[in-house]
Amino acid sequence: MSKLLEKMSTAILEGEAEKMPNLVKKALAEGTSAKEVLENGLLVGMQEVGVRFRAGDMFVPEVLMSAEAMQAAMVVLRPELAASGHKQIGKVVLGTVKGDLHDIGKNLVGMMCEGAGFEVVDIGFNVEPENFIEAIKNHQPEVIGMSAMLTTTMRAMGHTIKAIEEAGLRDRVKIMVGGAPVDAEFAKRIGADGYGSNAPAGAELAQKFVGAA
Repeated sequence: MSKLLEKMSTAILEGEAEKMPNLVKKALAEGTSAKEVLENGLLVGMQEVGVRFRAGDMFVPEVLMSAEAMQAAMVVLRPELAASGHKQIGKVVLGTVKGDLHDIGKNLVGMMCEGAGFEVVDIGFNVEPENFIEAIKNHQPEVIGMSAMLTTTMRAMGHTIKAIEEAGLRDRVKIMVGGAPVDAEFAKRIGADGYGSNAPAGAELAQKFVGAA
């Protein structure tokens, strides 16, 4: 790995968003391909973030800073990847279910999924079942991710899955759920395909759904 790519992964680990645009531009100017910057610089850093977070060596505020660093890099890199014909591994639609206004966890999953190579469509929070259905029709994702942070809004996940079934779209997508009150047993009970206990786990689950992990 080149020194610049090492600096990128370190800057992501340390959450140094302000450094990322210049590092990416410099690497591209020196002839490093956009794909190599993504895979050998940015993703290396984000994968290590996931490892440390699961081990309890990083906490949510630090992961958010790392995710912001990844986002800062992607602002520069995304057009270069598109121009080079780089193919993403799939598409994920994410939303916090109806009645719930919490989105930090969802945002983290989105950043981790983008870091894993997905195109991420974030449809926000307090999302009605009809909006999930519309997103499936419009964006044709492989994966739907639903978040709920309140015990009172968990039920909306089941209602949304039922609505997707009734719309005849259930077999088109894999559905993963997550959030503080959610667990694997609940996910199974409402008919979801999987449960992510945290942001890295959600991104890994999405990768498994598309055969990339």
